[in-house]
Amino acid sequence: MLRYLFLGLAMTAFASSTDDAGAACRKVMHLTQGYIVCSFDPAASDIRVFHRGRDGLPYAGFENLSRDLRQEGEYLQFAMNGGMYESDLTSVGLLVTDGVERKAIDRGKSWGNFYLKPNGVFFLKGNQAGVLETEAYVAASIKPDFATQSGPMLVIDGAVHPAFLPQSDSLQIRNGVGIGRDGQAIFAISLTPVRFHDFATLFRDPLDCANALFLDGSISSLFAPGVNRYDNTHPMGPIIAVTKKMPGA
Repeated sequence: MLRYLFLGLAMTAFASSTDDAGAACRKVMHLTQGYIVCSFDPAASDIRVFHRGRDGLPYAGFENLSRDLRQEGEYLQFAMNGGMYESDLTSVGLLVTDGVERKAIDRGKSWGNFYLKPNGVFFLKGNQAGVLETEAYVAASIKPDFATQSGPMLVIDGAVHPAFLPQSDSLQIRNGVGIGRDGQAIFAISLTPVRFHDFATLFRDPLDCANALFLDGSISSLFAPGVNRYDNTHPMGPIIAVTKKMPGA
């Protein structure tokens, strides 16, 4: 019932923004697989990382974030799960929202995709967005407005992550973010299960990103009204979203 209520509210709230959202998102074919790709200019779009709501609890999904934003006279234009998280929905690694570090960067070693080094950070500072592998991010002493750490990196300075195998049989729905040569933040989610190597070459080749970061797999979720995507299946930790002011707000 809640899911249908959310869809109804979303369709009403976004009726005036469908053209904008549709222009931002498109379908891209790469190596016979389909992806939804959404690109935003950080100098012209309000891109932020969200985690906890007005009640102090993790949003856990797009509908709770949308509800909070509506109370502030804003609506979601786009959203995507934005990094790996623990069972209590806290971020695994670095999380910065509104210029405040909520969790410190993780430079440790362990198992799982997050620790398949190099991992990296997606960050926003002023009107610029960036993706850097973790050690490069630390060395740059960046003080971001928003940031989320995830892993592994997909593309590092134009090279595919060395651990990815072109013939791997590990297939998952995957989502990630890269930075285009023109500085745009480019988000992608696969429409079918794909291997890491193919997902990385999507960012390196047709999307022309020198650096790109894996955000997650299997729970990958997209909110993009312009292409009729209102995913609401999995709980999530950090959320990367693009918002717009409501008319008259």
